[in-house]
Amino acid sequence: QVQLVESGGGLVQAGGSLRVSCAASGCTFSTCNMGWFRQAPGKQRELVAAISSGGSTTNYARSVKGRFTISRDNAKNTVYLQMNSLAPEDTAVYYCAAKRGYYSVNSLEYHYWGQGTQVTVSS
Repeated sequence: QVQLVESGGGLVQAGGSLRVSCAASGCTFSTCNMGWFRQAPGKQRELVAAISSGGSTTNYARSVKGRFTISRDNAKNTVYLQMNSLAPEDTAVYYCAAKRGYYSVNSLEYHYWGQGTQVTVSS
């Protein structure tokens, strides 16, 4: 069973930065495609960023492109999301997710999910 544990969320002022991390266990991490998704109150869960198992392919939501960076360290079984120039509209619960097999940005195709970490950006 794959387990994902997020950390690094918190409260930050607009314009600030945060890095959230997701530690994976129970899988061969280098074979898992990873994604960060977020869900704000009253909104649907949406893709923030995704990275392929080998790290060669990444995708970002248009709203975060140029501000957020997804990366992974397969030796540490960890995926990161560096968030810069944060804005109040980035406030949400951020979820780490994993899927085996082919790469996808569709949340419905991700098999494993973390418990989420709250990111709050104050104006």
